[in-house]
Amino acid sequence: MSTQTVSIGVQGMTCGHCVRSVDEELRALPGVTDVHVDLVSGATSQVTITSTEPLADEAVQDAIAEAGYTIAPPRSLL
Repeated sequence: MSTQTVSIGVQGMTCGHCVRSVDEELRALPGVTDVHVDLVSGATSQVTITSTEPLADEAVQDAIAEAGYTIAPPRSLL
């Protein structure tokens, strides 16, 4: 079984409760085997999701929103 890993920035997380909320919502998605959150209070936290099947962007975004947070917009290199 192959796995894939996706990293996203999440805005608005400030504490351990925030981390647990995001973790629980993402782990509820089909195929998710691991979630790691690098909490940066007051800034964009890095969330890494490992899954055994492809994750739809919309499903990840909905899970983050359900936890009460938003995905950070991609940063431009310009």
